[in-house]
Parts: sequence; C-alpha cells; structure tokens
Amino acid sequence: MYQDNYDEYAGDIDVDVVVESYTGADEYEDGDITREIQEIQLQHQLMQQKLQEQIHMGIETIPDQIRDFLLFFHRTFTQGNSGKVAHIYEYQFNKLSEKYFPKQSWPDPRFVSALVNDTGIFLILYKEMYYRHIYSKLQPTPEERVLSFENYCELFNYILNSDKPVSLELPNQWLWDIIDEFIYQFQTFCSYRNNLSRKSPQEIELLKNSANVWDTISVLNVLYSLVAKSNISQQLDVAMNGGDLVAAAGEYGSSQLYKMLGYFSLIGLLRVHCLLGDYTLALQSLENIDLGNHRALYTRVPACHVSLYYYVGFSYMMMRRYADATRVFATILNFVSRTRQYQTKSFHFDIINKKADQMYALLAMCMALSPSRVDEQIHTQLREKYGDQQNRMQRGGEEAITTFQELFMYSCPRFISPNIPNYDNLDSDDESYGEGGAQDKNKGKKFELQSFQMKIFIHEVSLQLLVPSLRSFLKLYTSMKMDKLASFLEVTPTELHNQLLVYKMRANQLKYNGGSSLLAGEYSTSTDLGFAIDTDVVYIAESKVGRKYADWFIRNSTKLLELVSTMESKA
Repeated sequence: MYQDNYDEYAGDIDVDVVVESYTGADEYEDGDITREIQEIQLQHQLMQQKLQEQIHMGIETIPDQIRDFLLFFHRTFTQGNSGKVAHIYEYQFNKLSEKYFPKQSWPDPRFVSALVNDTGIFLILYKEMYYRHIYSKLQPTPEERVLSFENYCELFNYILNSDKPVSLELPNQWLWDIIDEFIYQFQTFCSYRNNLSRKSPQEIELLKNSANVWDTISVLNVLYSLVAKSNISQQLDVAMNGGDLVAAAGEYGSSQLYKMLGYFSLIGLLRVHCLLGDYTLALQSLENIDLGNHRALYTRVPACHVSLYYYVGFSYMMMRRYADATRVFATILNFVSRTRQYQTKSFHFDIINKKADQMYALLAMCMALSPSRVDEQIHTQLREKYGDQQNRMQRGGEEAITTFQELFMYSCPRFISPNIPNYDNLDSDDESYGEGGAQDKNKGKKFELQSFQMKIFIHEVSLQLLVPSLRSFLKLYTSMKMDKLASFLEVTPTELHNQLLVYKMRANQLKYNGGSSLLAGEYSTSTDLGFAIDTDVVYIAESKVGRKYADWFIRNSTKLLELVSTMESKA
C-alpha cells in the first residue's frame, strides 16, 4: 500500500532541485562537527555540574539532626538489624515528623539518595514513607500522586519478580502500613479522579495521559499476586484443618516478608471489595481467617485488627446480618476499650479512636434494627455517645429515617468507582444532575456513591420502621387483638399484619456458627420475642436471658478499688 502511494508521486519529484538544495552540505568541515560535539558535551557537563550543585545545596538545607538520623537509618537498615529498624520506623521517624515536618515534606528523595549514596531498596522504602507523610500532613499534587504510584510499582516489582525470595526484613507494622497506604492512596485517587470540578486543563490532561495510574485492575492484581506468591491461603487452610505447613508455604511463603504481605493483602482485598460495594466477595476474601482466634496474625498490628473488624462488620450489616454485625462490632470495641491505655503512644492512636467511634454509630443502627444483648461496658458507652440517636431510631417515623441517614453517612467507608470519567465530554455529566446542572455537580460527584449505598440501606430500614414500636407493645402483653394493637400503632389492621410478617422474617437471620467461611451460618431467631397470629389475635411469648451477675460484680469491684486508691492518694 505504501509502495503504491509512493509510485503515484515519484514522477513529480525534481531530483536536480533536491540535490541543489543540499549542495551546501559540503561546506561543513570536520573541525566544525568536532566543535559542535564538544559544545554539546560541555553543555551536558555544565548541566551535570549544576545538578550536583543543586543536590549539594539541598543536602545542606537538611537539618543536622535529620541528616544524622537518615545516615543512621540507612546504616541500620543495610546491617539488617530488624529490631532497631522497627524502633526507628515506629517511634523515631514519627517523633521527628512532628518536630521538624508538621506542615512540610521530608527531604527530597534525590537529596537523600546522594546523602546515603544508595539508589536501591532503601531509597524505594524511603520514598514510600516520604509520599505517605505528604498524604497525611499535606495536599499531594497530581504529579506526586503519579510518582507515588510508580514507586509502589517499583517496590512490588522488586518483591514479586525476583527469582528467589528477597533478603529483606521489615517489621509487621511497616508491612501493614505499606498495604494499608497503598489502598488508601488508590481510594483517594479514585475520588480525586472522579471529582472534576476546579481542575485546570493541565490536570485533566495529566489524568488523560495517566489512565493506567491507580487503575482498579492493577491494584487488585498486586494484592492477588502477593496472596498467590506467599501461598497464604494454603497456609491458613493447613493451619485450620491440619497438614504439612512447610510444604504448603513453599519457598516464598516460608519467608516472613512474603507471608505477612500475603496475609495483609487478604485484609486489603476485604477493604477494596467493600469499597466497591461487593460485600459477598469481600467476606470471601477472608476464607480460613478465624476471627475468634486471639493469636491470629492480625492481632500483631492493632490498626490491622481494628480495620479487619470494621469492614467485616459493615459487610454483615449491608447483607442484613445484623446479629453478626453486632457481635463483630461489640467484640472489637471491647478490645479497643481494654487496650486504649496501651495505644496512646502509637501513631495510629487517633485513627483507631476514629474507627471506634464510627463502629459505635454502626452498632447503634444494628441494635435499633435487631436488638441484642452486648457487654454492659459497651452498652454504657453506646448510650453515652449515641443515646439520643438510639431513642429517635426506636420511635420510628421520619425522624428515625433522618437519624439513620446521618449515622450512616458518618460511619460508612468512602466508596469508590472503578470507572474512569470521560475527559473528552465533561459537560455531558451536568445533565445528570437535573436543573442545578454544574451547581450540583460538585456535591453530586462527592456524595453520589455514598448516597447510593445509603439508599439501599435506608430502603431496608423503611420496611421495618414500625418494628421498634411494635416490639415495645408486644413486650407488654401475652395476647392482644389485632384491632387493638393497630389502634395503638395508629395503622390499619392490614398494615399491622404486614409489619408483623416483616418482623417475623427479619428476626430470622443467618448467623455465623464458626468455620472457615464468614458467609456460612445457620438461620435462627435473633430476638427474644416470639409471637403467633391466630385469626385476629396475636399471642406473644418472651424468652428472657439470665443476667451475667459475675461480670457486673467484677467490673464494679474494680471501679470501687480504683476509687479507694484515688481517695487514698489524695488524702
């Protein structure tokens, strides 16, 4: 095809004119070409010299204490002293961040590379901490978002594409933070990418040219690759059901680095699928992870422990398994309450407290929809934090719906969309927001996904809006005519009959009864109030659970001892 097109125009070309136009080429002497090469080399040397001067000046701007810290950190890391590396990472780095970099970034990785004379894995890990600090304390630029993703790709390629397990030891806290921050930056980039308001043409052009940056498939591929490389699913299956653990782990799974990264990736998959709204697949990711095992690997990192229970509990709630959600939330909140004094020095303390407060809000909603007995200390804390909201939800009506909406929007995760916007047709999105157009676009883009999930949840709530009031009346009687009960609730007998059926159906929930799958369970009644309808009469039977006086006695005895010791110390 190309030859044919060429032949069409071959006859029109005047070869003599072409030759004449280039007769001046003979005027170039060998000395001129050599001089041009020398000038190019000189310019290159000047640029290199200028770059070296910039790096030298950049190193000089680093405070002496930070410079000494980075040299010590690099020396300790290269020596493979895992205990000191853990101490440096968990305590010294965060203390220096608060003192020297509360509102600015750590030194540029180029300066650090020249300072420690290292461009290998240490620099990659430093960049990971460098960009994480920017995300935590500052507002990352579009370029920094892209560079952070590229650095994560370099890190995971280093770990996954090696011919044999890499000789790298990192503390469990750092390994969890790598997976957790990787997903967090993916989550924030999806929100940033889909919120196109107030973006300059340069930013939009950068997003168009970076379609593969923080791509959903790429993120899931990294997590699944870490799981597969470590054989962590096989290891958990053997640990639970018996077998040869060494054979199941294989060459890579026997390494602590790969084992823990694979394990944390399972919890990362739970989080990603939950953010995408696929709660069934989210719980399937945790197959063979026993939530009742107090020695499980997730207990080694408190932030991982709390995050795991938060997303499991939320998934249960969205699947209408309120009894399981209540059990999960009560368990982790009890753990947070008991270990709070030990977490005050951890840099995850504020994050854990915020997650705990969100889980109290989720627990309040679950108990309003399916009343259950929880630990007295948790119940007391719940009444202190959300007592008014609980009362409004139990009264029903529009006020209850509004309360459910407020608590859900506060406590739900920030959902993400895997779809990339159409950057070439941005104005068309305004039409989907009605008469407000672009005015509602910013708000719509920000809360659209949360609102969609909230509508699903509120639809379920609206079906059993009368259940709390209905339950309160049923507890007062052993039998009652339908007409009388309907008059109390100010509804028609037909509506009451429908609500009784809804109550009966929702009280019969799938409950987890142990095993390797969190999706498994048996259907059982989740309420202590049973009833039957015979013609126009409702017969009620309440099964009361005996109170655990031992726990109450021990808890209040401890409070009394603390009070006495406080009074004696002040005397």
